[in-house]
Amino acid sequence: MSPGTRALGVAVSADGRSDEDPPARATVAAAVVRADRVVDGLSFSTCTVGGSDATAAVVDCVDRLGRPDARHLLLAGVAPAWFNLIDLRRVHEAADRPVLAVSFEASAGLEPHVREHFSGEALDRRLAVYESLPEREPLSLDADEVGVGDGSGDDDRTDEREPDLWVRPVGVDVAAARRIVAAHTPDGQGRPEPLRVARLAARAGRSYADRRTDGSRSAPPDSTPNDGRDE
Repeated sequence: MSPGTRALGVAVSADGRSDEDPPARATVAAAVVRADRVVDGLSFSTCTVGGSDATAAVVDCVDRLGRPDARHLLLAGVAPAWFNLIDLRRVHEAADRPVLAVSFEASAGLEPHVREHFSGEALDRRLAVYESLPEREPLSLDADEVGVGDGSGDDDRTDEREPDLWVRPVGVDVAAARRIVAAHTPDGQGRPEPLRVARLAARAGRSYADRRTDGSRSAPPDSTPNDGRDE
């Protein structure tokens, strides 16, 4: 991809409890970042901690930016703000571009945790979204590595190397998803730059909102356990 190729990164920063009255709010940030790491757009929205409005908040961020030149949309996980699940197919339809949910830890799945914390209609709604998601695919971003998530279709792969990350792609296949993520990940290590910038923006936005609503709150930036959750 050319250095000027743009992608949208979206991340959520949450602090607080779902049983607060009124419920705590999480900050959603979207960042337009070029493949050469130049940032040229930001937008913000909010969603409810423990709610079911994260999908709408992501779509709102994308609409606020109005950047059709950003060819791909990268999301930090699918269950931010305490299981406020993001419907990737709805986001893909609204954004009209490929969508990739990226996560960075191995996982046995979210369903047991969702069942533990929710019941009735709230559980059914979340399970419907979760079951609609594409499978998580492991990716290795090292161009010299053949095997994990390279889209080669080689069933005789023996590489036991730990994946760099996992992705749920909508609108592209796994091989294309790998190229997109690699193009936006400096030196093939760490977080893709659009997600790194979006996460910083979300944390800063949440910190500012917290100080405006309650001067006594000064949670440190690292107190964001739901940032990018996709176990």
